[in-house]
Amino acid sequence: MTKPLKQIHLAAHFPGVNNTTVWSDPRAGSHIEFSSFAHFARTAERARFDFLFLAEGLRLREQGGKIYDLDVVGRPDTFTVLAALAAVTEHLGLTGTINSTFNEPYEVARQFASLDHLSGGRSAWNVVTSWDAFTGENFRRGGFLPQEERYSRAKEFLATANELFDSWRGDEILADQETGTFLRDAKAGAFVHTGQHFDIHGQFNVPRSPQGRPVIFQAGDSDEGREFAASSADAIFSRYATLKEGQAFYTDVKSRLATYGRRPDQLLILPAATFTLADTDAEAEELAKVVRRQQVSGATAIKHLELVWNRDLSSYDPDGPLPDIDPDVSDRHISQGRAQVRMYRDPLATAREWRELAAANNWSIRDLVIETGNRQNFIGSAETIARTINEYVQADASDGFILVPHITPTGFDAFADKVVPLLQERGVFRAEYEGPTLRHHLGLAHPDDVRDERAAS
Repeated sequence: MTKPLKQIHLAAHFPGVNNTTVWSDPRAGSHIEFSSFAHFARTAERARFDFLFLAEGLRLREQGGKIYDLDVVGRPDTFTVLAALAAVTEHLGLTGTINSTFNEPYEVARQFASLDHLSGGRSAWNVVTSWDAFTGENFRRGGFLPQEERYSRAKEFLATANELFDSWRGDEILADQETGTFLRDAKAGAFVHTGQHFDIHGQFNVPRSPQGRPVIFQAGDSDEGREFAASSADAIFSRYATLKEGQAFYTDVKSRLATYGRRPDQLLILPAATFTLADTDAEAEELAKVVRRQQVSGATAIKHLELVWNRDLSSYDPDGPLPDIDPDVSDRHISQGRAQVRMYRDPLATAREWRELAAANNWSIRDLVIETGNRQNFIGSAETIARTINEYVQADASDGFILVPHITPTGFDAFADKVVPLLQERGVFRAEYEGPTLRHHLGLAHPDDVRDERAAS
């Protein structure tokens, strides 16, 4: 029996401040003016993407005690941008990264419930934790939370927010249509939560929203993060965008769902991926090389190397050899507020590996950073990219991709015009939106239906 084709899920990541964007390109626009966000969102909706995704930055990153160059454009507030985009789109999902370490369940639940109403059921929440006291200095409880308690607080934060979302249930609320007054409203919004991290009670003041709850995303790759996603999330981001690694991650996370009484289709696996599109594969390969060198300037290469060496390397030539000196493995960090610091668990081992690679390939510092850094995942003509994306999804390496262009806000224009139609021709991507909410786009059931299904079983 032939296995039915999976439908591909695609999302657009507005990259914000990082070294993915080629700032020097004449097409590069503002990352804070609303016109950029609006163009980006409208293109994603024209291409029938599932959602737009915004990352979050609660503090400008620093390196060597100075604000990191790529952060100087600022970090606009996520809820403000998504609420504004709700007014200029009709179908596109609106996903925001909101921190569970420095916020409170009531305020976050209220904001997401409001966004879900304003957008007609298109909100989604990427639940994250904060790992560093540097970011926490912007908040009253800055740095108070031990690292081992991050997921404990996140789990209780999400559970508490869900209690607030569920505090208004349709079968508990009746309204007098003539007077507009509520009948039997004593239960409306009432909540009591007592736990390790939160002890709150009161009344939630936003009625049940179209989706019941926002769609929940999670981005952790640790064993604890994967369990959190399997127990509570609707989708998980993955950093594994190669076929073999993607399949291993996919199998591992999906296998955890049964423990929580969930089916494999109740959690989507969505890696982030970049792309370089040209008329031919050969032209795309050449363009990809140019883009990588634009993304990684000499100064950027030195900054990246400092993340591993944990030292000021500004005196080194980016077109020269790697430093002979070993990384500083003390608790002092030259970089503040950058998640990449956590990627290099053993800086000494990484330095040895990189020296060997550089010696074997005659690479300079800049060459090494380009070759070992994030590469374009999909490179080729429209036909090649469409075929490769489909192969990955059908081979269970993912359920789709969160695409990150190297140009904003126009970086998706060609993809929407050339790649999407080919996926539609293959019958693996929608030609029109099938329903009004983000849950419809993602094939996810309403929380009330899931609750009723579990009760029946």
